[in-house]
Amino acid sequence: MFSHLGLRLRMFLIFAGFAAATIGIVCGALFYSYSRALDSGDMTGGFITAALFAAFGILGISAGLWLLFDENVAKPIDYLAAHLRTHAHAGARVELDADATKYLGDLAPAAHAISKKLGSSTMDQAEAVAQATAQLSAERDRLTALLTEIPVAMILVNPQHQIVLYDGQAAEALASVAPPRMGADVSDYLSQDSLKAAYDKMIRSGKEVAVQIPDARGQQQFDARLRPLGNAPGYMIVLEDVEALIDPSASRPLTYDFTLLEQPAAKACFETTLRDLSYVVFDTETTGLLPHKDSVVQLGALRVLRGRMIPHEAIDTLVNPGRPIPAASTKVHGINDRMVQNAPDFISVGKKFHQFSAGSVIVAHNAPFDMAFLHRDSKKMGVTFDNPILDTVLLSAVLFGPSAKHTLDAICDRLAITIPAELRHTAMGDAVATAEVLCAMIPMCEAKGIRTFGDLVAETRKHGRLLQDLNVPA
Repeated sequence: MFSHLGLRLRMFLIFAGFAAATIGIVCGALFYSYSRALDSGDMTGGFITAALFAAFGILGISAGLWLLFDENVAKPIDYLAAHLRTHAHAGARVELDADATKYLGDLAPAAHAISKKLGSSTMDQAEAVAQATAQLSAERDRLTALLTEIPVAMILVNPQHQIVLYDGQAAEALASVAPPRMGADVSDYLSQDSLKAAYDKMIRSGKEVAVQIPDARGQQQFDARLRPLGNAPGYMIVLEDVEALIDPSASRPLTYDFTLLEQPAAKACFETTLRDLSYVVFDTETTGLLPHKDSVVQLGALRVLRGRMIPHEAIDTLVNPGRPIPAASTKVHGINDRMVQNAPDFISVGKKFHQFSAGSVIVAHNAPFDMAFLHRDSKKMGVTFDNPILDTVLLSAVLFGPSAKHTLDAICDRLAITIPAELRHTAMGDAVATAEVLCAMIPMCEAKGIRTFGDLVAETRKHGRLLQDLNVPA
């Protein structure tokens, strides 16, 4: 109604109205009480009545003024700040909701103009960089394909014994023990004692060491060579004679992240920066919405490391629930009894997921629901899911305020993330969308001064009314 007036004039009118209403309440209370006191002769009681009427009246007007400012100033400012942070740090190009900020005067249009101008400049720079690096990318892809075809399994390991690189052959060898995981400790796959003895010998001699190393389960032996990298940090493990493990038709490209070579010594999870954490993002599709009686029919999971999704490190599997799938559930996710009749059961899938998520923060949208299925059957799996948990519902509340919508679709719209219609309500499709949300939100958290996982958990716990935080207090 007053949006055509200047911002300062509106502020003046609001406070002038508050002052006038307060004076009116006080005068009205005094007049009423004085009139009653003249009739009764009790002046003291009259003044007490006047004070009570005035106090409650002023409280009511103050509450109304607070609500007015909260709805038309505080919330729009929070929305505008989140919108600008989304543009600046998540790279999202979403139009500003003019109606939500209409009472902020010229602030919203000015902020939108700046973000649009900067966004255009950023896009121009990005296109220039993309053109300049296109040839380098093609050469890298050719080199990757060439290395993958070399008939030897190579694993590059950093000084903390974390996997930095593995090729297609090594991926198959690692997968025979546990799902391959970038940044994982190599002792999750190879015998720690044998590896340590060979590593110590290599360090003492400074030369390549040939050794037979059992896998971490003691079920197979690998002929291996440990090779130092000269002045570079870390070392190379070469596994010989692994061709028998490799499916000739399998596509297993080179997977690497050379920034892990400079990875600092591991800290406690709550002290680790958000960007240095390893995340496993997952989602499930189920027979219904009651974890104590329903069952999982599909599980999708993928890994995020150093703020980006790791290609080829994923679980995407149907699950046999051991019971009929209700037609109402099939309408949502499209999975029927015929599709899952030869699928593994949830116990075996859960064990694989436990291996896949080892040493990582588990991320989910509405995590209490998905985690309830894992916790319910963890004893049958013979494992414990004690990973730190990050819920993107709570993460959204931290960044966009508790009053915003926190459905996965709403968050994706806010961050300009598109979920293809055919992938919505599939476990992997929703897991990918959640992972993209996570990758976009990490720099936004950093911009708000939320650096470590402990900082983030402290913030998410402030929104306990919205959803329970599943982390054990540090």
